[in-house]
Amino acid sequence: MEHLNTLKEHAPNVDPIKLEKLLSAAYALISPELQQISLPDFPVDNLYAAALILERNPNIPVHKLLYMLYPYNTFLTRDHIKNVEAILHNLDIQINPKLDIALRNVKFVENQALVDIDINGNVSQFSVACGGKKSRSERKGYVRTEFQTQLLNDLLLSHAVGDFCIVGPKGCGKSLLVEQLAGLLGYTIEPIVLYQDMTARDLIQQRTTLENGDTVWRNSALVEAALKGHLAVLDGLHRIHASTLAVLHRLVHDRELQLHDGTRLLRHDRYDELLSSGLTEQQLEDSGVKKIHPAFRIVALAEPPVLGRGQQWLSPEILSLFIFHEMRNLSKDEEIFIINSLYGNISAPLHSIINLADQLRKSEDSTLKNLSSSLSTRQLLRIASRMSKYPTDSAYETVQRTFLAKFLPSLARRALDGASQKIGIDVPKKIGIFNREPKKIKCSVTNGVLTIGDTSSNIFKTDALTKVPDILFYDVPQHIRLLEWLLQDFLLGNHLLLVGNQGVGKNKIADRLLQLLNRPREYIQLHRDTTVQSLTVQPTVQDGVVIYEDSPLVKAFKYGHVLVVDEADKAPTHVTCILKTLVENGEMILSDGRRIVPKHMLESSGGNLSSFIPVHDDFRMIVLANRPGFPFLGNDFFASLGDLFSCHAVDNPSIESELELLRAYGPDVPGDVMKKLVQAFALLRDMADQGQLTYPYSTRELVNIVKHLQKYPNEDLATAIGNVFDFDRYSKDVSDTLLEVLHTSGLPTEGVLVGRSKEALQRLQMTIDRKSGLDVSSPKHGKEDPENQPHVGGNIWAGGTGGRDTAGLGGKGGPYRLDKGHDVHQLSDAEKDDIPEHVKKAAREMNRKAFEERLKEINMSEYDAKLYEQFLRAVQPQIGALRGVLAELQAKKKERQWSRHQTSGELDDGKIIEGLTGERSIYRRRQELEPPPGTPPDQPKRLRLVVDVSGSMYRFNSYDGRLERSMEAVVLLTEALKGYEARIRYDMFGHSGEEHALELIRVDRPPENEKQRLQIIRTMHAHAQFCWSGDNTLAGAHHAIKTLTHEDADEAIVVILSDANLRRYGIAPERLGSILTSEPKVQAHVIFIGSLGDEANILLRSLPAGHAHVCMEVSSLPHIMQQIFASSLMQNS
Repeated sequence: MEHLNTLKEHAPNVDPIKLEKLLSAAYALISPELQQISLPDFPVDNLYAAALILERNPNIPVHKLLYMLYPYNTFLTRDHIKNVEAILHNLDIQINPKLDIALRNVKFVENQALVDIDINGNVSQFSVACGGKKSRSERKGYVRTEFQTQLLNDLLLSHAVGDFCIVGPKGCGKSLLVEQLAGLLGYTIEPIVLYQDMTARDLIQQRTTLENGDTVWRNSALVEAALKGHLAVLDGLHRIHASTLAVLHRLVHDRELQLHDGTRLLRHDRYDELLSSGLTEQQLEDSGVKKIHPAFRIVALAEPPVLGRGQQWLSPEILSLFIFHEMRNLSKDEEIFIINSLYGNISAPLHSIINLADQLRKSEDSTLKNLSSSLSTRQLLRIASRMSKYPTDSAYETVQRTFLAKFLPSLARRALDGASQKIGIDVPKKIGIFNREPKKIKCSVTNGVLTIGDTSSNIFKTDALTKVPDILFYDVPQHIRLLEWLLQDFLLGNHLLLVGNQGVGKNKIADRLLQLLNRPREYIQLHRDTTVQSLTVQPTVQDGVVIYEDSPLVKAFKYGHVLVVDEADKAPTHVTCILKTLVENGEMILSDGRRIVPKHMLESSGGNLSSFIPVHDDFRMIVLANRPGFPFLGNDFFASLGDLFSCHAVDNPSIESELELLRAYGPDVPGDVMKKLVQAFALLRDMADQGQLTYPYSTRELVNIVKHLQKYPNEDLATAIGNVFDFDRYSKDVSDTLLEVLHTSGLPTEGVLVGRSKEALQRLQMTIDRKSGLDVSSPKHGKEDPENQPHVGGNIWAGGTGGRDTAGLGGKGGPYRLDKGHDVHQLSDAEKDDIPEHVKKAAREMNRKAFEERLKEINMSEYDAKLYEQFLRAVQPQIGALRGVLAELQAKKKERQWSRHQTSGELDDGKIIEGLTGERSIYRRRQELEPPPGTPPDQPKRLRLVVDVSGSMYRFNSYDGRLERSMEAVVLLTEALKGYEARIRYDMFGHSGEEHALELIRVDRPPENEKQRLQIIRTMHAHAQFCWSGDNTLAGAHHAIKTLTHEDADEAIVVILSDANLRRYGIAPERLGSILTSEPKVQAHVIFIGSLGDEANILLRSLPAGHAHVCMEVSSLPHIMQQIFASSLMQNS
């Protein structure tokens, strides 16, 4: 009641019934009953802002006001949303009421604007703050849509009373909308890009030095905006750490701020009170008190939180800071309207791409939904611009390039292909760069004009000739075709992103393009220690003064050069994300206080023009990155910023192009040798694509072999090949595969993967025949030699050779073999046989005893051990492959982070001035950081295996070995997961005609030894033999998925092994498909390991793309599991 009265005093003209409903809903949402289900606290203090909006606009619905303060659809799960809406329903608050907001008029009176807003037919007038710009203009090329106009009018309601935040997916037009608001009200925008490592000091004030070496505090863009009445746009609220953002609370709530230099910023009305009390402006200035401009506003931009994964950025603290507005992607019709307005009629290929974007966004499948971000409105406009200038008959090429489909995880690629085919985007018969025999494209320069294929451009005239690349480049058809595409994008004004494996020629292609165009290049190579500061300016100390040297990035847009950013995937994405405003709007604030702005904004920006750097018209950026994932383990630059660039996948040349390239490098190398090398590498790359090898062998290695053979024609071919594969000899599985490929291709394998000296001598184990002439007594293990010296003959030491009685090699009468790595002195078979029977018997008994002790340890019989060994042997290579996949999953988790404010370590660029003033904590060190307080613990991945143990598995086992394959799959998974239980918690259920959830492995008791693993597969076999006929696949899948949603895990994966026998029981594939995609929190996959006829493949086509797999060979199971884990990583990155 007290709160209600306070609100009525605050907004006396407001409708009391609406106010009561507003207050009742707020208190209901923070009631103790709802706290039990862990809802974020409702920001009760923001009710004052809601009351003011309601007073100015009496016709606004209560639900709209509540939603502006508490946008529950953005940060709550489906179940919690239902709880919130049930409360609103009980309080008679209409959900999603009719709301039409129209702006009728804007009239400027002195420092304010009078706005007439029509809400559902009722017009109300109220004043809003406005900026100091005289000219109020709309951005060139801006096309209004009804949705964006409504949202802009929405923003005016919030702008009248306080600061607000726009939450929406990347590329949906948030920055553009704020620009429109600023243009409408005459504001100057201060863009502030937030990043993960940003400190409170970066946000408020930074230290710098004067020319005489004195250190001073320099105001940040945020403080400048507060003093001058600008619009501070905090871009990337979801990235910044909550502790850094805490410094804003006082500025937002009280409009006050204490700066590091002692200055205090006061709200305008409090400052005016001090003036009216008799103080002068000069006295306040001398006291360090400054006035915050009444027109100052903060606008935050953020992407919606990913539900159920890690800590949510939209916490109660941030909810209390802003009024929230949701922004969705534009609808298909809106995008068509904009593209029509900007680029005229839409071609058939472009129409199908727009349809694909719409289908991906509306999909319930999490894989497809994640892919939709690559076809944002921003990217669609870029595609439309390109197609208007360079028309194409096929949408397929464009889709493949936009998604970099070549480098998507296998499941995501299949899902994309499936979605594309439904729209009618099929693989054309001849598709340019992917075609084995591409059309010959010529590249020529005549009369100052460069022509590649059908595309021409004038050659650039420059004085900076020393910065123009001059490289050795051999024209091959595939590269020339790619250069034509790059030239087209370059002429359209797009920035380029080239992604590919190492060694495919990304640098060479970028340099060749600039060489042909005669464009000067600035080069910057990123690495894991790159910081936001080092990316823009490099501080150095000269005579006690900090001098900021421009990085190649700043030089490029100052002088209109082309910036080549190499190894972009190596830098953390929270560092490279500061490129966003630079690429998108041509704006950036440098760490030395200077600001990069587009030329057209130079006049209207306000402030000291000497601190502005206009972006040169000729500035372009070419970014090079390795493909995401193993073995490069870089950051996924494409996923973070890909839609800002025109993207191109750079692949190894086709066989014909590669042969042409190699002939240029090695004209004297025999043609048949080159053909064999090219075929071998083509095979290796194919295996890497299929997941059988992790390292994708590139053209660079092949060129190096040919260059070596060209220079040293008498050199052994095996040695030249061995130079490339040296590293791989340490992995037995990889070396076996390589030798097989080399042998198949007709290349020499002798000595290629053996540890070699310069002479490439083969390593041998020497076996020396000898006669001991001594008798045996009784078998024993023998003494252990701590120095592991070789022992020949005798009967004392274990691991000796050519001796007697002890465990070793080449001797006689010992109980069992024992290899200590020495040369073997071998007794003759005759002497070995000449052993008394009682000694032979004793040795055999000791051998059996050692074996039985191991079996006893795990409580297995000898027969059990043989049986388990039979299953284990069948999947031994695959266990190694799957353990490699699991190790890869862990690799990125272990990366250490920079820990700042250390007293020793590496000098921190950001704290050089502190060092000059005598501060000690100016270093940084890499270490495993403790999670910040309040961070939920890192949850292990959750894997559930559901195996088919129905009667048909036993019945048709003799037909296709499906039950054995299923049992081998279980051995493979349980053996591979051994030792990874802390990272991946797993359990296993079986389903059959009589059981839908037969527990085989409990999550808290994974099998510890061979006996327990054998017991599991025995249970499977027995159940399949004796269970009733029938099928519980659907019930088993539903139970596995549903029960897993209630568990607390960052990632949950369900893998269902089934025999594709659904048709016999009348089960429609659609029913199974809907169960697999029923829970967004759980990624469910079905693997068909048996099939009568072509039933499994028919099911595969009917089920959701990327969720079904066929595995008729257990050897392909690790590859399928790798695809599932890779897909899971993509969705959680």
